[in-house]
Amino acid sequence: MALDLHDDPVALTAALVDIPSESRHEQRIADEIEAALRAQTHGFEIVRNGDAVLARTNLGRPSRVLLAGHIDTVPAVDNVPSRMDGDELHGCGTSDMKSGDAVFLHLAATIAEPSHDLTVVMYDCEEIEASANGLGRIERELPDWLQADVAILGEPSGGYIEAGCQGTLRVVVSATGTRAHSARSWLGDNAIHKLGAVLDRLSGYEARSVDIDGCVYREGLSAVRIDGGVAGNVIPDAASVTVNFRFAPDRSVEQALAHVHEILDGLDVRIDQTDAAPGALPGLGQPAAAKLVEAAGGQVRAKYGWTDVARFAALGIPAVNYGPGDPNLAHRADEHVQIGRITAATDMLRAYLTA
Repeated sequence: MALDLHDDPVALTAALVDIPSESRHEQRIADEIEAALRAQTHGFEIVRNGDAVLARTNLGRPSRVLLAGHIDTVPAVDNVPSRMDGDELHGCGTSDMKSGDAVFLHLAATIAEPSHDLTVVMYDCEEIEASANGLGRIERELPDWLQADVAILGEPSGGYIEAGCQGTLRVVVSATGTRAHSARSWLGDNAIHKLGAVLDRLSGYEARSVDIDGCVYREGLSAVRIDGGVAGNVIPDAASVTVNFRFAPDRSVEQALAHVHEILDGLDVRIDQTDAAPGALPGLGQPAAAKLVEAAGGQVRAKYGWTDVARFAALGIPAVNYGPGDPNLAHRADEHVQIGRITAATDMLRAYLTA
């Protein structure tokens, strides 16, 4: 059945969940969303970009608000179609983030006179590698569609505005030694043992907390993988530990890497960066963002983790995460969303967009 954007956002969430849309398989849900937007909204310019659907008004309002949501999910775990259980809606993507998508699509169809021009971006491939992310493709191919005074991503935030996001850096810390028979260990140089000093530094690391725009970001430096060993009777000549640094958005990637080198300074290891993404400052002092915080009753906290708000921050656009889902339930077999939070998010954003 066709999506009804005028229906209750809870029912619309269920309808979106019932369309399987694992990453790289979003054509059907994109088709459904495009058809619904074309048939059920007024005054929107609508374009299709791959399996992303974009819609915007051009009413000459003094500011523009961008509502963005990814339409893909992780693979389902026997949790499609959706099901209602009391005051909870269960199913793959209910929390991350088809409930946020439903709120945005419903508001696009039901707000006749917004106080801001609106842009709605429903995009693909967010749950997989960054190179496939539909928002990145839109930035390359349709950059003017991402211009706004503030961007709101419907990522699960438990009904809070989660501002900005942490940056992330991964490095491989490698040690080398000399291979030998373990019965004559003194003839070798154990590479795994050299990593003990690395782990000591990491376990003793004191994480920094920094307050930015009233949001406290706590950093973390953690070992997330260890590789090494040859056989049960061989002293290993190579070993490595992968380290992930989640850093506050007041650091650049370069500063984050320098900090890791500082923490591990003096150890007989090699440090190689394998992956990095900058964080996003909250930007809550910007007028459009400040009004959003006011509409939310000041319920604001820092975003722990990396999200696509960082893409907007790189463009100089303040961006926040705001969705009815619970981030702790994302990707779980028992993923669900409180229906009251869907209603509350709809009411708050309606008040903000029409104030």
